[in-house]
Parts: sequence; structure tokens; C-alpha cells
Amino acid sequence: MKMMAVGVISWNTRDLLRECLESVVAQAPAEVVVIDNGSNDDSPGMVRRMFPSVQVTVNPENPGFGAAANQAFASTTAPYLLLLNGDTRLCPDALSALGEYLARQPSVGVVGPRLRRPDGRLQSSCSAFPNPLVPVVKSKGLTRLIGRIPVLRDHVLDTWSHDRPRKVPWVVGAALAIRREAFESVGGFDESFHMYFEEPDLCFRMLKAGWETHFAPVADIIHVEGASTQQRRHDMLWEWAVSYARYNERHCSGRRLAVARLMFKAGMLVRWCRENVRSVFARDSRSRAQIAGDAAVWSRALGLGSGGELGTRRRRPPE
Repeated sequence: MKMMAVGVISWNTRDLLRECLESVVAQAPAEVVVIDNGSNDDSPGMVRRMFPSVQVTVNPENPGFGAAANQAFASTTAPYLLLLNGDTRLCPDALSALGEYLARQPSVGVVGPRLRRPDGRLQSSCSAFPNPLVPVVKSKGLTRLIGRIPVLRDHVLDTWSHDRPRKVPWVVGAALAIRREAFESVGGFDESFHMYFEEPDLCFRMLKAGWETHFAPVADIIHVEGASTQQRRHDMLWEWAVSYARYNERHCSGRRLAVARLMFKAGMLVRWCRENVRSVFARDSRSRAQIAGDAAVWSRALGLGSGGELGTRRRRPPE
């Protein structure tokens, strides 16, 4: 697919990265780059040994997904770029199908393929833009419940059947086919989002600039969700909280921002209370330690609601 380059963002997923690149190279993209965010598992060495045609950029430390994605764009020239996490794998003809979709839809800046888990189950890959109530009402448990109620599930983007192309607010960053012209028109990813909310931020800015985001099940991509993030669970919870607060500060103003800040604090308080209740019923010391770490993140995140800690791009919770 000579119109499509591929950029793979990698952090400590060497074996999965190898499978990803095998599936990518087999589909003959115009260019392939790997942006390694400071892995310590010999991922760059593996790529150089096994995939000599693949360009590798190694960051000495992890600058975040958005910064690495911007590097992938700067390292390629094709009109379209498929951004992939290192824990993904292309199904046959995925690259050409996504490129052809973008070619047929000149108003589309981003298209997300259908994501599947390794066992074949559907993985939700699009969602509504964040709103001030989300920190309080949205949870994985609630999403699973909605998914079991036929009258509701097809009316919620997180749980609908993902069986047809449609315009959506934003798509999950595990696999994003992006039109270079659209990407460059908004200045690329905002690198102040270290992890999480980069995709809704990008798609929202593209929408304001006149570009659409689509979900299109013209291609399937296997995604081993959490292969990198679960290696640093508490850091990633903290990054989620920081990025959500930053998203509110970027895209809300006036009364809406005041409500967003209040609801953010309420959401963090609900999570802190939940972890304290869970700790009472924890059966072993390992579970209690994980729950205590989660609670510490939500406790510290209560201080984020007014933008106080958002001037520093990266902060970590106490160990």
C-alpha cells in the first residue's frame, strides 16, 4: 500500500512487537518506522536484527504516545499513516482497506478499524467526547452492564455492535489511520498529554478544523489491550487523572469548566471511597497493596480539579 506508511509506538513489548511487524511488513506499506519509548527489553535490537528495512528511533526515556506519534509523522512522507501500538497485529488486507477508505472519503481525517481481542472478541474502539459527568458516572462495570441490555447497547458508542462504518467523535489510539493533511492542519498531537486523552483531543481539534473521524470495520486489527500500561498500573492511573483534568482545562470554559472541575473532584472522591471499601474485603496482602496504591492515586488526584498541578507536564504519584 504505497499511499500508507506505518508507525509503531513501542514500550517493552518485544515479542508482541515482533508479531506486529511481521503482520505489517507482509502487507508492504510505503514506509515502516518504530518509535521506541525507552524500552529495556531489547525491542530496538530485535527490530534491527529481524527487520532491517524498518527505521527505528529510540527515545532515551518515554515522552508519551502523542510525542512518539508526532515523531512517526516526521519520519515518514506518505499521505496516510497508520499508527499502531506495539501490541497490535494486522489481519489480512487491513492496510489496503484502510488506505482505500481514506481515499474514498476526502473529508475524513482519522479512521479507526475494528479492534478484536486475541480470542476474537470485539473490543470497543470509539466513544463520545469526554463531558463533565464522565468521571462520576462512567465505569467499566457500567459499560459491561449496558452491553448486556439490548435496548441500550446499540445507543451507546462504547457498546454498539461495531458492524458498519459511521461518523464518530473519536477512536481508540491502538490503531489510527490518519490523513497527513488533516494531521498537519491542526499541528499534530498535543504533547502535553503524556498518556490518555490524546485521541479525543486530536479528533476534537480536527472536527473544529472541518475534518471528520470515522469508525470503519473494513479492517480488523488484533489488540492485546494493556500489554504496556499494566506494567506500571499506578503510574498509568495517575496519567489518566492528569490527562483528564488537562482535557477539561483545554476544552471547557466558563460555567462548563466550573462544572467539569467539580465533577472531576467528585469522580476522584468516589474512586477513593470505592478503594477504601474494597480494601476491607481484600483477601491477601498483594491485593491490599494494589488497592492502597490505587487509593493513593485518587487521593492525590483530588488536588487536580482546579488545574493546580497541570503546569508540569509529567508528575507521578507517590510510591
